[in-house]
Amino acid sequence: MHEAFTSLDVVVLVLYILGVTALGTWLGREQTSARDYFLASRGIPWWAICFSVVATETSALTFISAPATSYTSDFWFLQLVFGYLVGRLLVAAVLLPRYFRGELETAYAMLGDRFGARTRRFTSIIFMITRAFADSIRVFAAAIPIQLVTGMSYTQSIIIAGVFTVIYTYHGGLKAVVWVDVVQMFLYLLGGIASLVVLVQFVPGGLAGIVDVGTAAAKFRIIHLDGGFASARWLLTGLVGGAFLSMASHGVDHMIVQRLLASKNLRDAQKAVVGSGVIVVLQFALFLFVGVGLFAYYGGREFGTPDEIFPLFIVEGLPPGLSGLIVAGILAAMMSTVSSSLNSLASATTHDIYAPLTGRTDQEHLMRMGKRFTLLWAGILIGGALLFQLVQQGTPIVVIALQIASFTYGGLLGGFLLAVVSKRAGQRDAILGISAAIVVLFALWAAQQFDRIPRLVDPLWFSLLGSIIVLIVGGISATLRPEPVHAGAASDER
Repeated sequence: MHEAFTSLDVVVLVLYILGVTALGTWLGREQTSARDYFLASRGIPWWAICFSVVATETSALTFISAPATSYTSDFWFLQLVFGYLVGRLLVAAVLLPRYFRGELETAYAMLGDRFGARTRRFTSIIFMITRAFADSIRVFAAAIPIQLVTGMSYTQSIIIAGVFTVIYTYHGGLKAVVWVDVVQMFLYLLGGIASLVVLVQFVPGGLAGIVDVGTAAAKFRIIHLDGGFASARWLLTGLVGGAFLSMASHGVDHMIVQRLLASKNLRDAQKAVVGSGVIVVLQFALFLFVGVGLFAYYGGREFGTPDEIFPLFIVEGLPPGLSGLIVAGILAAMMSTVSSSLNSLASATTHDIYAPLTGRTDQEHLMRMGKRFTLLWAGILIGGALLFQLVQQGTPIVVIALQIASFTYGGLLGGFLLAVVSKRAGQRDAILGISAAIVVLFALWAAQQFDRIPRLVDPLWFSLLGSIIVLIVGGISATLRPEPVHAGAASDER
């Protein structure tokens, strides 16, 4: 244990872990069907779904890295966050109305209805591979700040967070995931606010002193236009690239879409996704301001790596008990990622793969299988996170894992847009277009990473670029067909 991490901090941390595990397990006590287990019978209020979406997309690294960003630079990251909000508005206007036209269990069921069963399986498998690989790394990466603060090993951090999260996710299903997410979101926001309150007490001049230091160092700048074309291009990248990235992550990634499908109706789902965008803007503003407070507190001192700054303050600057609360906040972000991944992966496996292939429709049976798939994916995620300890930080495989969504989001979003804009495209056109987008984007990114070509395209543009590739390739493929393939005919292609 880190010498600054006291017994009181340990008590706070243990009480948090046991409390959320008990709450999640209790919430699942009356479930009897797969609809209960994976969609909470579509009875969750929109505001709870809104908070759950925010908690799900907020990783432990976000908790640590946002203050580091403003410490070393300024508020430029809000450009991207505003793009995220624009993307959610597009999801609410374009994609959600189509999700709520029928009783869909997963995001990829819509593609199955439009193009055919093979397209549904293909896109669902892409989601599962992407989510399992990327989130295994995110779980390992989240153990890094926990290790820095508490002194626990990576293995201990991963196993403790993983095992207790599996318990409440297995028993409680999506209902437990969402309501525990609500608790977790307020916990890590409370941690950020508490850190800021302590900083106000330590920095000369209090809040006004932090603002004065930040203003003098130009820390509150959001938009940079003094750098000419390069600055303007970044603004466009943040707003447009960020919008399409958010449209992909919140419109076609089943981990988020599953929550929206659990809403009572379309209107509630739209309020939840747009509201989450507003909260994310405020959340990042809070943690960026914490970074300015740290800059004032440390006098702009340089550190080995920026991500060490906030963890160091947590163990050295916060009073006993409060450090445990902040670590619980970091752990909350980590557990939210794990629980959300497990339930969405089990949902996709059950509804997109198992049920169609076996023909089983009994809701109680599908719930039992869903619980088994939850355990299966838990072993994969936790095992993958433990294996990544053998990979040194900064090697290409770690970078690829953390950014793998960049390769697949564009293809998946393009598949949904193709379903919306093209009446002629069929199953083979969709699969060909999605495959082409993923291959091209991966090749482009890999070539840039290994300096084979200049970095001409920022990965933030990949969602837009991938969508364009799908529309072009799928459209050309459909045009070359001798006869149009309509939605009804497409569904017959197995």
